Amino acid sequence: MATLTAPADIPRSQAVIEYIFSKLDFLPTPLQADILTCRKRFVLVAGGEQAGKSMVASKYLISRFLETEEPGLYWLVAADYERTRAEFDYLVQDFATLGILKEVTKRVDPGRIILADGTRIETKSAKDPRTLAMRAPNGILGCEASQLDLDSFYRLRARVAPKRGWLFLSGTFEGSLGWYPQLFSSWQTKMDDEQSFSLPSFSNQYLYPGGENDPEILKLKAQASDEFFMERIQGIPCPPSGLVFGEFRADLHVDEEIEWVPGEPVYLWMDPGYAGAYAVMAVQDINGQMCAIDEIYEQGLTTDAIIDITTSKPWWKDVHSGTIDIAGYQHQAMSAPAELWMDRTGIYLDAQKIRINEGTERLKGFLKPDPITNKPKVLFSPKCKGILSEFGSMPSPFDGQTRAYRWKTDREGNIVGDTPEDKNNHAVKAMIYGLVSRYGYGHVMSREFIKVKRWSG
Repeated sequence: MATLTAPADIPRSQAVIEYIFSKLDFLPTPLQADILTCRKRFVLVAGGEQAGKSMVASKYLISRFLETEEPGLYWLVAADYERTRAEFDYLVQDFATLGILKEVTKRVDPGRIILADGTRIETKSAKDPRTLAMRAPNGILGCEASQLDLDSFYRLRARVAPKRGWLFLSGTFEGSLGWYPQLFSSWQTKMDDEQSFSLPSFSNQYLYPGGENDPEILKLKAQASDEFFMERIQGIPCPPSGLVFGEFRADLHVDEEIEWVPGEPVYLWMDPGYAGAYAVMAVQDINGQMCAIDEIYEQGLTTDAIIDITTSKPWWKDVHSGTIDIAGYQHQAMSAPAELWMDRTGIYLDAQKIRINEGTERLKGFLKPDPITNKPKVLFSPKCKGILSEFGSMPSPFDGQTRAYRWKTDREGNIVGDTPEDKNNHAVKAMIYGLVSRYGYGHVMSREFIKVKRWSG
């Protein structure tokens, strides 16, 4: 077991926190102590099954509450109310033990805890965004956070902004694609206000006295796949095989503040399709950054239907020009898509033949952060769910499944061939067409030097 050793800038004496934890008969393990003394504003804990994530999260809230002089407001947020129950019950029990519990609801849908000093702790459901639009809390626990969607994450981050509050996310990986594993990997750098931790199942020494060498853990390791053991037991994302844009990061490349700027030109970059997807990216150049403010990403619709949707958008009046796949000028028993756009809207769409790997490198160059500002040259609104799914940051908007743009791989996950699989890439190709049309090709490396970046544990 370990004692808590706190950073020097914690305002309330660490001895008080240690004393309170002792009154609760709680002695943190070394890994738990590292998490509980972290004072970054944004903390993510990827836990193995039965690792004690909910208990650690509740103790984290208590430790932050003890550092606050004034009565505060805290939220427990999950994909639905029921998933807040474990943290809620731990907090009720602990505050009752400390003798400062004034009022508590029997239910968690919604639930409320009121302490003797007036501090409030409330449960919230991400299924109803209206519950996340009330006054700003001092801190938020994201319960089973891996089951929240990307939109909910950005809402929670925005809600703690007014009070410079903290956000503590905990959950078990449901797979190694999506925003949660991406945040885990990027927050491992411990930069700025963000830090992530792994809390393996075997760190819970009450269940597994032998730790990593406990007989039950060794049995699981022998019987389970490597991917299952890494994700569900060790709390480490298993490196995904063959993502074309492994460098894409939801926390770096997605900005919820991106909105249409009236009066600035809007460019339409598109890849027409039917069975796969018809992708139209609406992009503005804002202070030197190409910002995808919106997208049309539909399946099974004709060009006429897509035009109807596009022209109904509020930003349509600012559309300046566009770019389309060169195949958009081909006639296939009907008018070519580019001609329909010209006939119905008067918008001319540029087109040229673009080589796959060279176009991919052009987009990768825009995703790369500037070494001085640490900002990429392209940003995406959270509304652009189609392209975010192709980057592997969220499920497909069509069926909720993971459908990311990948290189071809063999059964062992090794990349084979010189080009990616030509699927799940419609919005990505639309962005490539636009970037190459506007800026030309960037520096292009030969295939042997093009490496797909993998997330490390």
